[in-house]
Amino acid sequence: MLRRFLLYLSIAGWARWIVSQLGVARRVARRFVAGETLIDALTVTERLNQSGLLVTLDYLGESVKSAADTAEVVSTYQAMLQQIHAKKLQSSVSLKLTHLGLDISQDLCVTNLRHILTTAKEHGNIPVTIDMESSDYTDRTLQIYRTLRDEYDFSNIGTVIQAYLYRSREDMEQLSAENAHIRLCKGAYLEPESIAFPEKADVDRNYAELVEVYLAAPTQSYLCIATHDERMIQAAEQTIRQHQIVPSRYEFQMLYGIRGPKQLELAQAGYKMRVYVPFGEAWYPYFMRRLAERPANLWFFARSLFRA
Repeated sequence: MLRRFLLYLSIAGWARWIVSQLGVARRVARRFVAGETLIDALTVTERLNQSGLLVTLDYLGESVKSAADTAEVVSTYQAMLQQIHAKKLQSSVSLKLTHLGLDISQDLCVTNLRHILTTAKEHGNIPVTIDMESSDYTDRTLQIYRTLRDEYDFSNIGTVIQAYLYRSREDMEQLSAENAHIRLCKGAYLEPESIAFPEKADVDRNYAELVEVYLAAPTQSYLCIATHDERMIQAAEQTIRQHQIVPSRYEFQMLYGIRGPKQLELAQAGYKMRVYVPFGEAWYPYFMRRLAERPANLWFFARSLFRA
């Protein structure tokens, strides 16, 4: 119930206004967000790279209201890609389709994505992952992913599948046959029980099964194992050993600010370990979803409020 309430707050305008006014909320959010500017994000990326960690940079924002707003989003991503190339950073980028205008027009969104993908390809084929949003966008996201992946003949374009959706096993089987580049996460949006597993144990079981389904398939698909859950990490490692999966088929991913020592441990063990580093002023929805994911994050925020 607590998780569902926090996910509701992540999309509630009145809650966004209240929390965004709290100085302590902005300070606590910095645990999970690299900063509000591209310079902040690049500085964090350099530090993580020096520690042996890969990065994916995400300019925070979603559901923009006007076509004019998307122009700034595109230019920020293009500048980001240029800086990744110029500074020789070990970083990909992640983006949301509603940040590129999907709620306004699919044509607008696809045109904006083409601009970003063109820049990525011109600067050394920097990988681009299309994030998955709520289930309202699943079909459209997969359609756009497939269209642009085939149009650009660009294996470094990836997308995301969420283990809490009942449909995800079928999606993963189809994408595996396409040699797709997929990030598998548990899912962080408020979804009805008619389409998503309501119990964490069922989500966990499905996650572990989907990792095995994807990695054990005789394809050249690529899996980003995005989890902080120790049991899911161990299950993935067991699958990797059991099926003798080569390192070119997978990597681990975690969020910035969560389980930093474990991130370093995995990198030092020889795994590719990528840190999802968000930045930007639109930090509120992302922050609330992080609080909903783990009770420890919520208690950390509560203690900070009382200390303020």
